[in-house]
Amino acid sequence: MYEIKKQIYLDFTKNQKSALCNYLRALVKKSMDLTVDEIFESFVADEKYYLELHCSRFEFLEDIIDNNDFKSDTIKYLKECKKYYEYKEKQRPIIEANKEYEKQKRKFLQEVKMSKEAPTKKQLYYYDRLCKKYDIEKKELTSKLEARNEIDRIITEHQSDYKINPETNEE
Repeated sequence: MYEIKKQIYLDFTKNQKSALCNYLRALVKKSMDLTVDEIFESFVADEKYYLELHCSRFEFLEDIIDNNDFKSDTIKYLKECKKYYEYKEKQRPIIEANKEYEKQKRKFLQEVKMSKEAPTKKQLYYYDRLCKKYDIEKKELTSKLEARNEIDRIITEHQSDYKINPETNEE
């Protein structure tokens, strides 16, 4: 897409070219279901309408909007944008898989780190309170990971105690 930018709109200033290309790229991204010709026709129709109202953001197109060079350059760029977004869409599953892999890797590394650190005072206190509440024999906790897993195990085993039973009308 970047190579084609160097070959099109040679008469435009740097800012004009950039503004038009950004707008066209966004237009392609927004309407991927349309063909390149339909996108071009829609763009030209909209620009002519705004030029008639004297409120176009691309006033420099007024004299060249019907020019064949402008049309060919715009269609080239629209095709390139379409190819770029189609390729990006095909890459989406790979990117999502990489994100999921990185997430699992971070989780694993965090657990490795936690397994080497001593449990915090809060974890020990919370574990102690849970053991007293459910009359469970306490174990010696050696790491943050072990403390977290024990606390989770106790909570899931006694999860029914946390729910309010609507049949008994307890308040």
